[in-house]
Amino acid sequence: MSNVSIDLTAKIGEIKSMHAVNNGPCVAENQQTRGNQDDYKAARFPYARNHDASFFAGYGGEHTVDIHAIFPDFDADVNDADSYDFACTDTYLSQTIRYGAKIFYRLGSKIEHGVKKYGTSVPKDFKKWAEICEHIISHYNEGWAKGYHMDIEYWEIWNEPDLINEDGTSPTWQGTEEQFAELYTVASKHLKNRFPNIKIGGPASVGDESWMRRFLERIKKTDAPLDFFSYHWYWTEPKDMSAKCTRIRRMLDEFGYKNTETVLNEWNYVRDWSKEFVYSVEQIIGMKGAAFSSACMLECQNNPNIDMLMYYDARPGTFNGLFDFYTYRPLKGYYPFYLFSNLYELKNHYKTETDDEDIYAVCAKNGDRVAVMITYYAEDDNKWHKMVTIDASSELDGAKIYVLDKDHTLSLHPSAKIKNGKLTVRMERNSLLYIEK
Repeated sequence: MSNVSIDLTAKIGEIKSMHAVNNGPCVAENQQTRGNQDDYKAARFPYARNHDASFFAGYGGEHTVDIHAIFPDFDADVNDADSYDFACTDTYLSQTIRYGAKIFYRLGSKIEHGVKKYGTSVPKDFKKWAEICEHIISHYNEGWAKGYHMDIEYWEIWNEPDLINEDGTSPTWQGTEEQFAELYTVASKHLKNRFPNIKIGGPASVGDESWMRRFLERIKKTDAPLDFFSYHWYWTEPKDMSAKCTRIRRMLDEFGYKNTETVLNEWNYVRDWSKEFVYSVEQIIGMKGAAFSSACMLECQNNPNIDMLMYYDARPGTFNGLFDFYTYRPLKGYYPFYLFSNLYELKNHYKTETDDEDIYAVCAKNGDRVAVMITYYAEDDNKWHKMVTIDASSELDGAKIYVLDKDHTLSLHPSAKIKNGKLTVRMERNSLLYIEK
């Protein structure tokens, strides 16, 4: 028997942005009836990071987001609006905002696996690269060059400068560690001086903690601003994710960055990048992937050492466990994000405890409204169902109980009822219960 206790008298904080994503909706246009904009809006994602947007033609493809796409000729006049091509990015960002998500803007380039690199090469003039970024920010936040006032808060410098292939090459940064630290220093200081009210950060590390430490040592010496620290994690165990978040928070504190936000802005289920990669992809788009996502959000909500999670990816592709690649209709993995938005809107986080390492739970409450998410996730495919006892209070008597598993998609539980604050219910492996009153 597994036990979950819920204390509706013990508020322990606020519900955090654990349900943000990478990338925006697929909007049906030009008489095309295939789109996910309505479901995207219903999910109420708090933020959408725009990394790798240029892989998808529906966002504008190679003409979208990346610095070398917006400013294609590096030798052009940085102050001339005609040097910039904002067209596709304007549409993409506007659509993302229209359907509910705030923009988390990655300054740099998508990952480049091709033999020739275009956007991940070392800029030949760091100061000019920073000035190009300045004008992009001004276009979207200050209306420069017939632009917008989107009030984009988060601006991230680069993506995965520490990613190294087995052959020693990199698909994300063609320079040295020292060069990247210099680029970050020059750009972050320039942008923070020009826009003191935005948040500047990075480096969207692949997760190499030794590299992170060397990076922090270098930028600490240059007094470079670091409003948020971003990194990535792909694996199979939510508690391992949580442990990494704790280590990185402690590392930042050690270097004096105690007020720097921590943002894990790429994560997903990956058992193995080679022999079991196909298996991993199969799980991402199925119920195991959905349970994994739910467990990660709940586990990290209960960990004070992480401020934001951003799932990779809502863009049509291999890592999208939210929407079907062909129809754009919601997959099982969509619903944990939809449900977590309900918790987020209730705002207040109340104490929950479990005595089973496979069971994850979070409770939110606002006035008379209460919502609880409970997830049973197991990496071991040979585990069975579990009997779970929920111990709360009579305040939850009569609550509606919904089930998400391989056979049910937010169906009302046919028999489970909370009586005198207690319930014992069977949970299938990789499933979710959502309790609402």
